[in-house]
Amino acid sequence: MRPGLREPIPTVDLQTDRAHSARVYDYMLGGKTNFAADREAGDRIVEEWPGSRASARAARAVMHRLTRRLATVHGVRQFLDIGTGIPTAPNLHEVAQDVEPASRVVYVDNDPIVLAHARALLTSAPEGRTAYIDGDLRHPGKILSDPALRGTLDLTRPVALTLINLVHFLSDDAVHSLVEQLLDALPSGSFLALTAGTGDSAPERAEVASRRYREAGIENHLRTRAQVERFFDGLELDDPGVVLINRWHPELDDDPVLGDHEVMAYAGLARKP
Repeated sequence: MRPGLREPIPTVDLQTDRAHSARVYDYMLGGKTNFAADREAGDRIVEEWPGSRASARAARAVMHRLTRRLATVHGVRQFLDIGTGIPTAPNLHEVAQDVEPASRVVYVDNDPIVLAHARALLTSAPEGRTAYIDGDLRHPGKILSDPALRGTLDLTRPVALTLINLVHFLSDDAVHSLVEQLLDALPSGSFLALTAGTGDSAPERAEVASRRYREAGIENHLRTRAQVERFFDGLELDDPGVVLINRWHPELDDDPVLGDHEVMAYAGLARKP
């Protein structure tokens, strides 16, 4: 049996009485998988920063561009996506398998509503494979030892570790070590693709969003460019380095097209020597 494709998805407590970062993000993207607590947190951000929805769409779009570049330019065929979020088409595996149908993707998230909707993440092309792990970046050993990962990815071949819209929900005290543990388990030629929230481009707007997340009980940490570059220490940064998401390989048909002051995240891609 293919890992992650036919196993029943267990009943879970959706914890709808409190905001969750994945559901707030879904709401900002115009999705339907969110609840009153999530919408309240999102509305407070939008009230003070009307352009925040466009910024959220730009954060989603850079994931598509990172995935396409990994698949087309670097020939990556295996992806470990942690902090997946609520399914929003096209999902990462759809982008990768559009380039190479045999691509394999393992999704990881700890939000119970993502687990409840995991079937949408398992619609792999026949030539490829997808799996879902109910896991947490804070427990890399559990992710790496999960049978779904071992049955889907070949860890003797390059893997792209994708951490999109995630690391700003963890402090520096923890997150660098966690990312290093995951990269240490991947072979030479693997990649780290990462986006991280920042206040560099729009300090006042960034503080509004950060404060509203904290008020909703969601920990978050904005980082400078130099702090984001630390995640790539010892790796070979891909062109153009760590830049604001609107400047990371923009495409002519990007929608929306935003200025630097309208985005609050950096993106970077790097190869493990």
